[in-house]
Amino acid sequence: MKIFKTFFLLLFICSGLNAQTADEIIQSYFDNTGGYENWGNLEGVKMTGVAKTQGMDIPVEIYQLEGGEQLIKIDVQGQQLTQLAFDGETAWTTNFMTMKPEKSDSETTENIKRQSKDFPSPFYNYKEKGYEVEMMGTETMEGTEVYKIKLTQQPVLVNGKEEPNVTYYFFDTENNVIIASESEIKMGPMKGQTNKSTLSGYQEVDGLYFPFDLTMMGSSISIEEIQLNPEIDDDMFEFPEVEDEKEADDQNKN
Repeated sequence: MKIFKTFFLLLFICSGLNAQTADEIIQSYFDNTGGYENWGNLEGVKMTGVAKTQGMDIPVEIYQLEGGEQLIKIDVQGQQLTQLAFDGETAWTTNFMTMKPEKSDSETTENIKRQSKDFPSPFYNYKEKGYEVEMMGTETMEGTEVYKIKLTQQPVLVNGKEEPNVTYYFFDTENNVIIASESEIKMGPMKGQTNKSTLSGYQEVDGLYFPFDLTMMGSSISIEEIQLNPEIDDDMFEFPEVEDEKEADDQNKN
């Protein structure tokens, strides 16, 4: 009789986990990390930390604003480089060969523009964005039981064609926070492979909880400080006018 009681108890627990809907898990995630309304009031974030890749420690600064503007700056041996910048219309980077700013191609820019509305989270107001979520059940990831949720966002452009944009998120069943995500790489030499990211070390910053330890594509980032709603000069996101282009424009005007 004791064996049967234990069996039915386990069955009840498992069925309780499976009964959780995607919307309930997402709502709980926002509740447990500061509150849905508080996340909606967030206007911008500045993160500073250190990226570890290929045996190097690279200082990094990450800026994100509610309007979609974003900037990632890295410091390589004292040289400040822009790994990504987007002002809402134009995306650009620092060309590591010429060390000059270079605009991204139209397809890359369009994909970044489509993703720019995901601040502060792709799950925030996901229905209004036209996204879809699906509960995929529970599983164990590195010893931790997780809910697996499928998020389908706006399609991405790959060689001029739209392809599905699907990411699987894994929520810790104990705290309902995201600890990992997986998506298919759509282009480049690693096309078709899985890009797995992990998030851990959640800490509270002015009432909101953020992961301070991130890994992706064989690299890791340790966040040292997060500032909410920082004072930011909007010009930092804009593509800087290259001297050669300025001279060419002046000559054309003359």
